Amino acid sequence: MNQIPQIFDVVIVGGGLAGLSSAIHLSKNNLNVLLIEKNNYPKHKVCGEYISNEVLPYLEYLGIDVFGIGAQKINKFQLSTPQNNILKSDLTLGGFGISRYELDNALYEKVKSQHVEMVQDSVIDIKFLDDVFSVDTKNNNTYRSKLVIGAYGKRSALDVTLERNFIKKKSPFLAVKTHVKGDFPNDLVALHNFKGGYCGVSKVENDIINLCYITDYDAFKTYKDIDEFQEKVIFKNTYLKTIFQNSTPVFERPLTISQISFSNKNPIENHVIMCGDTAGMIHPLCGNGMSMAIRSAQMASQLIIDYLQGKIKSRQGLENAYQKSWNNEFRTRLKVGHFVAKLFSKNKLADLLVTILKRIPKLLPQIIKQTHGKPMVVK
Repeated sequence: MNQIPQIFDVVIVGGGLAGLSSAIHLSKNNLNVLLIEKNNYPKHKVCGEYISNEVLPYLEYLGIDVFGIGAQKINKFQLSTPQNNILKSDLTLGGFGISRYELDNALYEKVKSQHVEMVQDSVIDIKFLDDVFSVDTKNNNTYRSKLVIGAYGKRSALDVTLERNFIKKKSPFLAVKTHVKGDFPNDLVALHNFKGGYCGVSKVENDIINLCYITDYDAFKTYKDIDEFQEKVIFKNTYLKTIFQNSTPVFERPLTISQISFSNKNPIENHVIMCGDTAGMIHPLCGNGMSMAIRSAQMASQLIIDYLQGKIKSRQGLENAYQKSWNNEFRTRLKVGHFVAKLFSKNKLADLLVTILKRIPKLLPQIIKQTHGKPMVVK
């Protein structure tokens, strides 16, 4: 077994899409990388599990063939309101459906083949002193590195330790995910609104349908359990009622996650480079959070490589470059995502918007374009 070096080039905190992608990218460029992740692989996660095709070139560069592990090609989009007003459109760029269980595991296996050091542990603190990071873990280990990538997800006790502003604000959203077997087109991603939320529906590998919805937690907790909430709220949308009632659960029980925050976050915190949901989240209504996580990993990794090779002359230069890249790539997406989600949270307005979009069919592709990027260029 190789001895862990005293100082790593990069420590990555969190082994989701962004963390794993960064680990592969950096190790392919001969950097000393440590990845710290608290969970085992493979593991299901609450996620919409639709990814736009913008990230395909990068995943190929990382050595991941998503269609080889069962991803479903998706090129059609459907949107409905609680009043069952429905809108259909083609997806110009297109995307694919793949579960986090399969994709994360494929990335994990690639990380292992790249001989990246991996530790199963929870990070409790990150300190920066004299141009070196110290990363402390729950198991009383401390790792030192030149750089740290934060890719530990939507919300963590580590955010409290780092005193991030968003963690102080109320996060009223709850998400629920389940996998089912039933009749649903392979090439379609659907977003069905209900009072107080919306549900994404799409196929993943093995002919499985992913159902993932987000709702206001205060509204949800007035019902005794998930079944009652679905019966009395979600099933008011007849499209959702049909899917739920004519399918067979794969999971023993749905997965849930609460306190989801869509507040603005800083992509640099205490000199830590944040990636994926740790840096910012787009509303699931826009269906592109997984792509953003993977894209942010590419941006961070390439800039880190440039910095360690001396092409970027200072740490401040690296941080400024990442902040600028993040804003250029994601600021508009996040603003549009917040705006669209706010509009569709009002039922009558949502119906009006769908009616308008039906009358002006060119408008919907433009809105979708604002929440997606262009196919990624791999250096």
